[in-house]
Amino acid sequence: MAIFVTELQYTKMIFHYHNTPIHYHKQGTGAVIVMLHGFLESSTMWQKIAAVLSKKNTVLMLDLPGFGQSGVLDKTLTMEAMATIVCEVLAFENFKSATLLGHSMGGYVALAFGELFPKKLDKLILLNSSPTPDSRSRKENRDRALTIIDKNKAAFITMAIGNLFNAEEKSKHTLAIKGLKNEALHISANGVAAAIKAMRDRKDRCTLLKNVPCEKHVIAGTHDLIMPHQDIVAVSKQTNTTLHSIECGHMSWLTNGPEVIALLQSII
Repeated sequence: MAIFVTELQYTKMIFHYHNTPIHYHKQGTGAVIVMLHGFLESSTMWQKIAAVLSKKNTVLMLDLPGFGQSGVLDKTLTMEAMATIVCEVLAFENFKSATLLGHSMGGYVALAFGELFPKKLDKLILLNSSPTPDSRSRKENRDRALTIIDKNKAAFITMAIGNLFNAEEKSKHTLAIKGLKNEALHISANGVAAAIKAMRDRKDRCTLLKNVPCEKHVIAGTHDLIMPHQDIVAVSKQTNTTLHSIECGHMSWLTNGPEVIALLQSII
């Protein structure tokens, strides 16, 4: 079931998955691009990018479960569950296939989609993301984060978003980062915790990325503190994935928007 409201140049949609409302925006006509946001983000991160790409494409921007306006799933959240939601939204829209573009956690979802629904994947674009699983130390950090969230969600969100930017980026993009934090503070503790567990428990999908039967790209930041550039270079070679490097950190869409848009136009 879906409810839709036309607003500005896009259509707001609500799709129900297992009685959980999943919000998404639809914009433009043409070949389909599904845009999947990262952790502590929402579909709003794609607005400027979608405004350009929707001139020649149909763009779907989802709020993943627990983020933006979407509800928290009653069952355990996994990358596979989120990928299934993407597939069901495509089916509802009568789209047979799509290009998937995922930032950070959204890339993990896109990879799961490629594993579960390879014939529905036209192109795969990972933006500041990777097919590798969490290391042991990263898993331990996730567990510590879950403890902090139980005690003080706001403190965790402020810290987590701050860690996404280097000192120069923090100085240059103060207002945008503040806006990102303010939006993230509205995410429920349950939504944040569910996503952390899903990221912690996700599979290694390097082999999947190597063998996925479609065109594949990874866009990496040379100063990314979350996805070190040297690691992404190695993974791109291992998986035969086309690498595009930008002189930026993890939040390339915010700090280097025009460059990211131009690159995506050349890929799509």
